[in-house]
Amino acid sequence: MGCVLIIPFCLDVYHHFSLPFVQFVAIPEVFGFIAAMILSILLGTILTTICYSSRDLQGVREGFAIVTLGWIALTLVGCIPFFTYFLGSEDPLSTIKVGRCFTDAYFEIMSGFTTTGATIIANIEGLPRSLLFWRSLTHWLGGMGIITLALAIFPAMGVSGYQMFRGEVPGPSAERLQPRLAETAKILWGVYLLLSVVETLLLFVGGMSLFDSLCHTFGTMATGGFSTRNASIGAYNSNYIDWVVTVFMFLAGMNFLIHYRVLRGKYDDLFVNREFRFYAVTICACTICVTAILYYSGLPPVDDAAGPFYHDAPVMEEFSRHIAAAESAKLDSLYQCFRKAAFQVVAITTTTGYGTANFDLWPDICRFLLVVLMFCGGCAGSTGGGMKMVRIMVVLKTAGRELRKMSKPRLIAPLKIGDAAVNESTVINIAAFFILFMTLFVASALLLTLFVPDLVTAVTAAAATIGNIGPGLAGVGTTEHYGWIPCPGKWILIFCMLLGRLEIFTVLIAFNPATWKS
Repeated sequence: MGCVLIIPFCLDVYHHFSLPFVQFVAIPEVFGFIAAMILSILLGTILTTICYSSRDLQGVREGFAIVTLGWIALTLVGCIPFFTYFLGSEDPLSTIKVGRCFTDAYFEIMSGFTTTGATIIANIEGLPRSLLFWRSLTHWLGGMGIITLALAIFPAMGVSGYQMFRGEVPGPSAERLQPRLAETAKILWGVYLLLSVVETLLLFVGGMSLFDSLCHTFGTMATGGFSTRNASIGAYNSNYIDWVVTVFMFLAGMNFLIHYRVLRGKYDDLFVNREFRFYAVTICACTICVTAILYYSGLPPVDDAAGPFYHDAPVMEEFSRHIAAAESAKLDSLYQCFRKAAFQVVAITTTTGYGTANFDLWPDICRFLLVVLMFCGGCAGSTGGGMKMVRIMVVLKTAGRELRKMSKPRLIAPLKIGDAAVNESTVINIAAFFILFMTLFVASALLLTLFVPDLVTAVTAAAATIGNIGPGLAGVGTTEHYGWIPCPGKWILIFCMLLGRLEIFTVLIAFNPATWKS
């Protein structure tokens, strides 16, 4: 990561080229980037040496531990530029302020690497461009998985690659395209890079600056959601940009193996793959429902978006003015309803979290539907969060099978996804994941009620972080941020983000004491 940090550092060099060296290094974020680069290179050298010298790190538990601890360590190093920047804005300093600055910096970068997109920053446009670029770049790196990238570049590190791959790749199974794992990782990253280049060019053609195009591409392809604008994608008020981002969010929520096969001319995979069909039908059906509800019920005037207790009211009022400029007080055009509905349904389902409207003002049924979609997520093998569509399919099919068996006790009905039978061990694994996911979600929401003023904020904040979506409702809605939540609440959400990105089992296995007993 030390090499990657050179990119945002070069942005600082470009913008402060005329400053003397001493003054340049004294800039808080510049000092942070230098410190992070040095620390990252030192740690990377030490760990690589250990991996080369130790050939016994080949087991399942070691693979999961490396992924989990590696993610925590990378976030620790990656948050240094934000930490120094936040410290530089505090005067005078105190132990409490230092602790809060570290918590905020760690939250922001964990949100980036886990592709959550939840932010503690009220005025995003006030950040230096180097930090804006860095937080977006963490999305892109975390999207397909830092460990997968390492496998593609350093296949001879001495660590069992498949165990790390299993801990990193989203979804219930890690399917290989090639016999060698490094080749599979390279193929996935090749597709990822190709789609990223295409989206960047399309956004640039649509009127975005190259800087904004890159940052929003990072957020889209990683299904992250960090924007360079306070009003997210809604700030551009562009039909073209909305649809480009909608399409690429949809593509990012697909299994990347399907992208590869389609690029190889195997177009039938789009129609044969049951998970993709379920994913597409779910998005289409929900878009139609939300469009109809918005069209027939309309929206209330956009005049109280900040709510009764949310913080940073001037910034929130500015945000609301951006939204008001991007949408009329009532969505009386069927096309505008469809455009807003399609964007938000795709953004929430794929766990990207971008916004073109303040959906907290939408009718309750629309808000409820969006909260339900937070739990679904994209397809297995995508960059999305959530439970994944294939797991939802298996849970629904299992429930249907058990209902049939209750009326016909002697019925033997193997569970199938398409023509492929799902073995019972996989069904049990998915059921366990579902139970753990919901249990941890409920526990997190209950704990958050100690630190936030209302239940809607607590519940949707827990759902938005463990599902890696970003925005929730009420105090953490599209026009809000997470900065006002007390530090203990932020650490709960940080843990939720890590659990969601590494799909719960990876983290729990790594931290379970029983795992390390002989």
